[in-house]
Amino acid sequence: MLTGFNLRLRIFLMFAGVAAASGCVVLAALYFGYRRTGETDILSGFLFAGVLSSFGLLAILAGVWLLFDENVAKPINRLAAAMRTRAHADAAPGLDLEEARYLGDLAPALQAVTGRLSQISGEADGPAARETSRLMAERAHLALLLTEIPVAIVLVSPAHRIMLYDGQAADILGQVQVPRLSASIFDYFSETELLEAFHQLDGSRKEIDVRVSGTRDRLEFQLRLKKLSEASGYMILIDDAGARMSPEASRPLIYDFDLSERSSERALMKIPLKDLTFAVFDTETTGLMPNKDEIVQIGAVRVVNGRLVEGEVLDQLVNPGRPIPPASTKVHGIFDEMVADAPDPATAVAQFHDFAHDAVIVAHNAPFDMAFLQKHGRRAGLSFDHPILDTVLLSAVVFGTNEEHTLDALCARLGVTIPAGLRHTALGDAYATAEALCRLLPILSSLGHDTFGAVVEQTRKHGRLLKDLN
Repeated sequence: MLTGFNLRLRIFLMFAGVAAASGCVVLAALYFGYRRTGETDILSGFLFAGVLSSFGLLAILAGVWLLFDENVAKPINRLAAAMRTRAHADAAPGLDLEEARYLGDLAPALQAVTGRLSQISGEADGPAARETSRLMAERAHLALLLTEIPVAIVLVSPAHRIMLYDGQAADILGQVQVPRLSASIFDYFSETELLEAFHQLDGSRKEIDVRVSGTRDRLEFQLRLKKLSEASGYMILIDDAGARMSPEASRPLIYDFDLSERSSERALMKIPLKDLTFAVFDTETTGLMPNKDEIVQIGAVRVVNGRLVEGEVLDQLVNPGRPIPPASTKVHGIFDEMVADAPDPATAVAQFHDFAHDAVIVAHNAPFDMAFLQKHGRRAGLSFDHPILDTVLLSAVVFGTNEEHTLDALCARLGVTIPAGLRHTALGDAYATAEALCRLLPILSSLGHDTFGAVVEQTRKHGRLLKDLN
């Protein structure tokens, strides 16, 4: 009925109604108090009227608060979250005009703004797509040129972190540990030996040959260190790479040159979200009891500088050492025959431990998946002391606790599409969680939670959600 009036008139009528109802309650309380004076003294009658009017006014306030919360506060929160999602995550969530019908022209106005943003974005898609295609073609051409160079290439930032490696270098680094952008080069090569050679790169000496030890399995590598003349950092050429990888093999480039700007380490809690490295993972299991069930698949991807790193992926089937229940197979589609030759859980968990080294671990409902990792980590002597973020809690920070926080609901709000064939596979869910994370990060920053410590502080307010889920 009130939807035909403008918003200011509705607010006036609401306060007028509250005033009228309060007056009626007080008058009724005085009337019944007066009636009691015939049976008791006047003081008892006034006391009865005061108590009765207090309860009546409290009932009115509670009713008004419930109506205001349901028809004003919640819709405004949802509209604000939808607009932040559109502005910072490049998603176009639907605006429920019926839910916001008591907010006057606010919802239609926001819908008009959203539509205009979508139109502008669509007009810009053409040039952006052409520029993206050009950059992809240049990248492919660069990769082809690199295939002609018979050495593996690694570019290292001034802070000694990997900011580029090719496919051939990935094979070499992989003999020591999982190759990862933003990883310290000292995870792979002896810090003492490499720094000694690096410190000789000064003055007129721009490159040096050195043989260094790997950090595992007593491996040794012949390296050539070359100082970059037009950029910060240095290049490592691994001369004996050709013996380990055929020239015809694929040599994709993995890089992020923004890493060259990081010259110092900061306390974790003070690091901006955009500077963090994330290892986003998911598991498929034989059941829902971490103390009794086992892992059958681990999927993980890495996010560096707020972007998914194509090529840094872990997709590992796991032999649980027991038959997989048909009910579980119906969910994730993994049969006993598929995992017959797969590594055992301890080996697979150790692989993920390497993959997630120096990264913030991210999962959707992390306590469930982490329980499996910690169980096998303890058995293998590995400590999962990584910082952890849970996208369930990040969703609650951004969208409020009243919303649904399943992975499907979160992806729907953020415009993340999960292909039907990948849902409930470890890698598919890890990709979906990572895409959601990449869209949540700028929204969190826009809310003022732009450091890891600030986000952790906010997620602690919603810890009850995880207890309810588990």
